[in-house]
Amino acid sequence: MGAVIEVSELTKRYDGTTAVNDLTFTVRPGQVTGFLGPNGSGKSTTLRMIIGLHEPTSGTVTIEGRPFRDRPRGLRHVGSLLDAHDVHGGRSAAAHLWALARSNRIPRRRVEEVLREVGLAEVARRRIGGFSLGMKQRLGIASALLGDPPVLLFDEPLNGLDPEGVKWVRELFRRLAAEGRTVFVSSHLMSEMEHTADRLVVIGRGELLAAESLAEFSARGTRRSVTVSTPAAIALRDLLTAESAAVHVEGEQLTVTGLTAARIGEVARQHALPLHELSTRSASLEEAFMELTADRVQFSGGEPR
Repeated sequence: MGAVIEVSELTKRYDGTTAVNDLTFTVRPGQVTGFLGPNGSGKSTTLRMIIGLHEPTSGTVTIEGRPFRDRPRGLRHVGSLLDAHDVHGGRSAAAHLWALARSNRIPRRRVEEVLREVGLAEVARRRIGGFSLGMKQRLGIASALLGDPPVLLFDEPLNGLDPEGVKWVRELFRRLAAEGRTVFVSSHLMSEMEHTADRLVVIGRGELLAAESLAEFSARGTRRSVTVSTPAAIALRDLLTAESAAVHVEGEQLTVTGLTAARIGEVARQHALPLHELSTRSASLEEAFMELTADRVQFSGGEPR
């Protein structure tokens, strides 16, 4: 099971504004691929072009060698959650899924199965208008799973979920990928991508910045810090600051940037200061992301994505 998503030289312009520019990348089955970018980078536009909701200005997108629009029963091939609010509030959760199932010739029993899987079986007859955002996210995930598709796309699926829900979604994505499906997830939660994604596609202002493994991307970060534990924290801080290091002190622990662990150890030895811990911490995914996209941030608030 599984199908490759091929994005080739994809461009989308709106009234002279370029939302996506010459974007090329591949998303493969059997792994979770995270889709990252600052606000306004073109992530949502790209996802909508993948499933044919937006027409590219130029370039192509195929899933298993064919445009999604060529699939007459789309939910059997690609499941997607792009906007949890894009549902009729007057319908019940069950009615919403039944309508999708009928239009895609999916057996009615599948509706009950996915409602149980996402934890909404007990509220299946309630109107969606009374659902919380987290419940709507679960319903959107149920819609994506309805056709048991080989390809799944999710745009910010963790919004509104409580910690238990976030953990459930993380495990769901890992399981779907382990089954050989193609899982493509857009999220602004870097900590979750660190726990969930195998590979990353990163864009900025509609252009590709990186398409590589999570480990390769994290290694891009240059802001390594050193953790130091010492009962002489203040004395060591003053010595390291004199060498132009940036030092944050919390009790007996220092977090130091701008000096290597070896140099910090030399300074402490020269002044006979005891060290209980001296360890280097590599840049986090978030730090690597912030460095790579620092000059590609278009919006600082909740603007279009």
